[in-house]
Amino acid sequence: MSSENKENLTEESNSRIKEDSELLYGIDDKPKLGTQILLGFQHIFAAFGGIIVVPLVISSALGFDAITSTALMSATILAAGVATVIQSKGVGPVGARVACIMGTDFTFVAPSIAVGSLYGLPGIIGATILGSFVEIFLSFIIRPVMKLFPPLVTGTVITLIGLTLLPVSMDWAAGGSGSSDYGNLINISISMFVLIITLLLNRYGKGLVSSASILIGMGLGYIICIPLGMVDFSAVNEASFISFPKIFAYGVNFDLKLVIPFIPAYFVATIGTVGCLKAIGEVSKVEMDDKRIGAGVLSDGVGSMIAGVLGTFPNTSFSQNIGLIPLTKVASKYVAMMAGIILVILGFLPKFAALINIMPQPVLGGVGIVMFGTVAASGIKTLSKIELNNRNLLIIATAIGLGVGVTFRPEFISQFPEGLKMIFSSGISTGTIVALILNLVLKEEKSGVK
Repeated sequence: MSSENKENLTEESNSRIKEDSELLYGIDDKPKLGTQILLGFQHIFAAFGGIIVVPLVISSALGFDAITSTALMSATILAAGVATVIQSKGVGPVGARVACIMGTDFTFVAPSIAVGSLYGLPGIIGATILGSFVEIFLSFIIRPVMKLFPPLVTGTVITLIGLTLLPVSMDWAAGGSGSSDYGNLINISISMFVLIITLLLNRYGKGLVSSASILIGMGLGYIICIPLGMVDFSAVNEASFISFPKIFAYGVNFDLKLVIPFIPAYFVATIGTVGCLKAIGEVSKVEMDDKRIGAGVLSDGVGSMIAGVLGTFPNTSFSQNIGLIPLTKVASKYVAMMAGIILVILGFLPKFAALINIMPQPVLGGVGIVMFGTVAASGIKTLSKIELNNRNLLIIATAIGLGVGVTFRPEFISQFPEGLKMIFSSGISTGTIVALILNLVLKEEKSGVK
């Protein structure tokens, strides 16, 4: 082969590589309206499972009635839409102005249950609003805050989030804690069917099928439960077609001690958002400096405050949507804005929320095991990148040991003063505090010293 032909082939190869790596729509490109809607729904499919599961988890754990849980579902969807629009469009200094989908996160499940079990929904809403100021403050001091949360601490906390929530998913899979048919073979079979379908679609599905594997698995499980008489549609029939949010309809309790369990969760959300924004910048070919990341974290805090006012749980960025950008070659912030607008519209439709709310618990159990396990695995992946020397192993072991221990044996702190009980009532907050303190107190080992 001549050198000229080799050069031509090299140029052709480089051209193809460049073409493959180029985005169809850059961050500031505006697709046609129809394309925006289609691609917006694609983002919703990827995130929707995570958005709806959190209010379902908390409503089930706290025993909320159908009316309350349906209202929570609508408010959660609405708040996710508002937060997404603010983050992607930007409002003054608020918002990173990138294709970032927002929604409530598993991080806030444990503290919400801890506060809600004692002070109900008003306590959760008050803690959500007051706690949002923690993240708003952190947005202005991003650089020094990052130093307190090295991968050792964040990996431990993320692992704890997954581990402490897995028992909840197992209860779902068995039919729901306290149910008369707990552990029934039908319940277990349905949950395992949903789990297997979700795994297969996520592993072997292509494009949107893989991204929406959780949603598809839940949908198929839901359909199977209908002829088995496991779905009661009365709540859907009673729900109105359109409803507007009722601000503080259930009241609000602004008590500073209730914020304490939320503080570690807001710290974790801040770290997660920083990571998500950096990843989005990388796949969107946009430089994410401290100012832009700070604006994104500020949007997290403002979105959480708005969520509390609307009567639901804190919001943060959704990492699963980042993968859609290189997959579809679409980084347009206008697509994310459209996804937010669609979520807002869905939030005004209570029948839609009620339809999701009556989903049988074994269906939730099937996807819950996968999702919560994935959260724990993500933490383990982060920990695998650090040196597992004696010091780091002691920190991980102690933080996880106490965090999981408090989760499984909450009576361990039953004799604590009320203030301390609130701090350590969540396994996540316990583990986070322990990991932070030990990381600061235990000296780093010199290379080669064991």
